[in-house]
Amino acid sequence: MFDRLQEIEDRFNMVAEDINKAEVIADQANWQKLMREHAQLTPIVEKYREYKAAVSAYEDSKEMLHESLDDEMRSLVKEELKESQENMETFGEELKILLLPKDPNDDKNVIVEIRGGAGGDEAALFASDLHRMYSRYAERNRWKVEVLSVNENDLGGVKEISFMITGQGAFSRLKYESGVHRVQRVPATESQGRIHTSTVTVAVLPEAEEVDVEINMADIRVDVFRAGGNGGQSVNTTDSAVRLTHVPTGVVVSCQDEKSQLKNKEKAMRILRARIFDLELEKQAKEQRDARRSQVGTGDRSEKIRTYNFPQSRVTDHRINKTIHRLDGFLDGDLEEITEVLITTDQTEKLKMQA
Repeated sequence: MFDRLQEIEDRFNMVAEDINKAEVIADQANWQKLMREHAQLTPIVEKYREYKAAVSAYEDSKEMLHESLDDEMRSLVKEELKESQENMETFGEELKILLLPKDPNDDKNVIVEIRGGAGGDEAALFASDLHRMYSRYAERNRWKVEVLSVNENDLGGVKEISFMITGQGAFSRLKYESGVHRVQRVPATESQGRIHTSTVTVAVLPEAEEVDVEINMADIRVDVFRAGGNGGQSVNTTDSAVRLTHVPTGVVVSCQDEKSQLKNKEKAMRILRARIFDLELEKQAKEQRDARRSQVGTGDRSEKIRTYNFPQSRVTDHRINKTIHRLDGFLDGDLEEITEVLITTDQTEKLKMQA
């Protein structure tokens, strides 16, 4: 491990020099690539240097114990020896996590798709609540949110919605949200005050660039039609809506929110590319089923991952058996308490697999 860490530090020093060279800065594409690499290596190198400093302090303290010291000084040196040893162990474990194979999609933007499941109008209302929750979470992380496609109902809920979240590390933190979300509450449509259970399905897809997935445009059937629902006169009176069908996979995407047919086609293409990329990832995951089964972030959309209980103001994540009693804050985008445990659990499982 330490040979690898030294290689990483050497590479980091080389990159740090290169990004300040005029000829490198002039080549913006290369400079941006090096800046991303520098940002990725920085936390590993900083922790490695902390580890080396702890080792040095440990060796110095151990050497001092061989000298002639009075009782007070010897006690002080022993305390320093213990502290530096604890730091070595802590930093060593943190380095193991930093060196875990990185998900190549972690730094990608994401397309989130939310669909109402069991529960009819109440499921659609909760789907709208989840869209707001992820939007508020994005705001807290200074990420950008862009709605790509939405199908609303008459009560202000959404039958389904697709939206892009753009920002550094978006997929790394949101990938654990894929699955079935269950809500228990008294619906606004319930006159007798009975608690109902409804479900909503969330899919988190890494944004796919053209280099990530190769799509033959001859395999795509394009249909245009008149948009329905809310959106104003020009939306409803022109053939601006677009439906794309990828014939080999059967994936179908429709967009009708923009007045421009071209813009709707562009948005639909982004969703289509992400879905086909996700199918490829699913295929790879099935080939590594044993490894995937031991991890938290499997993204299995048939898996019930979380329950939101309104009468008890409770959120329970079933994968990590964690419950918190601050539902309002969670739905306002404060997801970190559960997200951090999901990430830590996933890392712990990966470390066990490497042991």
